[in-house]
Amino acid sequence: MAVPEKPILYSYFRSSCSWRVRIALALKGIDYDIIPINLIKDGGQQFTREFQTLSPMNQVPVLKIDDVTLAQSLAIIEYLEETRPTPIRLLPQDPKKRASVRMISDIIASGIQPLQNLSVLKKMGQETQLTWARAVINSGFGALEHVLQSTAGKYCVGDEISMADICLVPQVANAERFKVDFSPYPTISRINKTLLTMEAFQVSHPSRQPDTPPELRA
Repeated sequence: MAVPEKPILYSYFRSSCSWRVRIALALKGIDYDIIPINLIKDGGQQFTREFQTLSPMNQVPVLKIDDVTLAQSLAIIEYLEETRPTPIRLLPQDPKKRASVRMISDIIASGIQPLQNLSVLKKMGQETQLTWARAVINSGFGALEHVLQSTAGKYCVGDEISMADICLVPQVANAERFKVDFSPYPTISRINKTLLTMEAFQVSHPSRQPDTPPELRA
């Protein structure tokens, strides 16, 4: 009987989308190999012809698993959930809670992160990047804080870790990089602090990846 090939994750240490998938893999207990894709070096390795065959959008992450190649972090996480529902569920079985998880995940993955990522900032003048990033994150976090006040327990939706939490932590890290003031977002801050104590969020952290520069290592 053939042994299944080890999953391969194409990742960049600082990519929040890649971090989401690394968290999910850690929570699911899935062993995998990483192939780093440097989004900055030599104009960006995501634009090489070889990588474009894996990701026509020139984006990380990409996960090779079960003889399929998957791009887009939320699609990857949902695939992992559907094929490997244990040892921990990332989508609640209750339909209302599951909808809340997807809503929060989409607020972050569609309404905040894409507006402040590298590809957008590169098109702006250096003098406006920080102001722009803070503005879009504050706008999104204002909405997110409001939503979480009605959905949160210990985590984003009740007391079970979910895909929403996987999206939250990397986005908070982005906000910290842009020196966003967190005083208006106590719920976001509380949940993030709790999640960062967990091993899955620590081992997947950008400071502990194979391609993390020495000066940024934990």
